[in-house]
Amino acid sequence: MPAEEMAKLGQSQKPLLAYGDGIYVVDSEGRRLIDGPGGMWCTQIGYNRREIADALAEQALRLSYNSPWYTINSPASELAERVAKETPGDLNRVFFTTGGSTAVDTALRFSEYYNNVLGRPEKKQIIVRREGYHGSTSLTAACSGRAGNWPNFDIASERITFISSPRFRPAKGLSEAEFLDELVQEFEQTIERIGPEKVAVFLAEPLLASGGVIIPPKGYHARMKEVCERHDIIYVSDEVVTGFGRCGEWFASEAVFGVVPDIITFAKGVTSGYVPLGGLAISEQLLARVSGANAKGGFFTNGYTYSGHPVSCAAAIANMDVIEKDGILDHVRELAPYFAERLIELKTLPCVVDVRASGLVGCVECMLDPDADEPTALDKRLGSLIDKHCFELGLIVRPLGNMCVMSPPLVITREEVDTMVDILRQGIVLATEDMRTSG
Repeated sequence: MPAEEMAKLGQSQKPLLAYGDGIYVVDSEGRRLIDGPGGMWCTQIGYNRREIADALAEQALRLSYNSPWYTINSPASELAERVAKETPGDLNRVFFTTGGSTAVDTALRFSEYYNNVLGRPEKKQIIVRREGYHGSTSLTAACSGRAGNWPNFDIASERITFISSPRFRPAKGLSEAEFLDELVQEFEQTIERIGPEKVAVFLAEPLLASGGVIIPPKGYHARMKEVCERHDIIYVSDEVVTGFGRCGEWFASEAVFGVVPDIITFAKGVTSGYVPLGGLAISEQLLARVSGANAKGGFFTNGYTYSGHPVSCAAAIANMDVIEKDGILDHVRELAPYFAERLIELKTLPCVVDVRASGLVGCVECMLDPDADEPTALDKRLGSLIDKHCFELGLIVRPLGNMCVMSPPLVITREEVDTMVDILRQGIVLATEDMRTSG
């Protein structure tokens, strides 16, 4: 399993899930649990949707596979057209991969190809943020700024430079506007230090999901994009988490965060987790510089056995149909303020130091000492205890150290939000009592 503690290999026990329905999963002991993390940020339309199962079965019987090197298939063609209609600006060229890691890896490999064709082999540096997460290939793992993913892996790369996380901390004495100015200045100084002629890509999630739902200051992405444009740097928006409704839009980059990037990567919600699929949409303007009369004989040979897989693409089409038919984007936009309001109520608990939310993704951060600068090992133990108590009470929580992340299926109702937050509150109270009792 991923993130396995090797000292306990073959000994640890994990809950065995038997089936799911709506926002709930049921384990082998019959315990009914709200899926608080939405699987892995991906179960947008919920479990047990007949529309997806039928689409999978019908396509598997009609055409289960085609080689993307020699032929195309109808579901991939239709899905590409539909995705292109929903992307901002001129991001109309769509390439399908197997998931989020391979989508981001493809975007970065395209930047290599792009600059080599343009005769700029030295323009290969990638700038990313601390606390960001971008995948599990060698290259995307090296771009991920979560320190916990690094030990015992040879991840560090001379091609990759980290800049500050855009997390605003009022206690530091800066206004949000001043903090934004600092971030932009750091970005510009980093580019100057490396050399603009060497920087190829700025890779950024609209919000840093696995970093703890870190929401940048308003205007952050537009300011960073302007810097990228001045230095001919490709702006890649990693929407693997935020795409397909999580923030109430098909894509959050422009509609929520005010930026039209050069490339958008996506995965997860594109099929609501029913089958694997990922992809990216690339700007026509970007492609025009290395295609047609500007191709210089080149072939972009990056691809996967399962690129544009017909069954996965059929599932994604059915998923988009459900989102449209059920008005799920409108539902998310309407419910999001209430979701945030209910989570913010948890700040009355002594150990809750911060709450962050955008759309239907939120984070409740807990620390035993609210005045501490950084979480301790005891705070991470608190997070594990919250997870344990919530599970027993009927809620799956994704504990990221001392942070409780919520990204439930987008079909969750107002009443189910109440139940979820009430359980989380009870879990935090019980875990805090455990910590105080145990000393």
